[in-house]
Amino acid sequence: MAFRVGGGGGNASSGMGVAEHSVNTFLELQRKKVHRYVVFKIDEKKQEVVVEKTGGPAESYDDFTASLPESDCRYAVYDFDFVTSENCQKSKIFFVAWSPSVSRIRSKMLYATSKDRFRRELQGIHYEIQATDPTEMDLEVLRERAN
Repeated sequence: MAFRVGGGGGNASSGMGVAEHSVNTFLELQRKKVHRYVVFKIDEKKQEVVVEKTGGPAESYDDFTASLPESDCRYAVYDFDFVTSENCQKSKIFFVAWSPSVSRIRSKMLYATSKDRFRRELQGIHYEIQATDPTEMDLEVLRERAN
């Protein structure tokens, strides 16, 4: 089951819907901590953003980055746990727009025009990272942004 996202305003040039399962999977990550990360892809045949992969709570950041394709675009959310300088356990949710420099132009454009619309469906994102290579989303980048 899918629904079309948004109405007036927004990015009308992209007709991408968002699969209800995509939003529900994000809510499982956010509220129930069932997933460490979720990787989403655009299904061009269905014209919607769908879940491609989820990572369990015990999976590492390396597992997350390894789940992103080297030569194609994806959206992802990552639940980053850390300890503050005051020794408090915290969690921040990062939205990653992965667009490797070697991916096809058409794919880059499709993901770029659909991103804002998709991201609006995911309430509770703390930070957004746009990355064209792995160094732009290094674990150290997350640590700096979260603190």
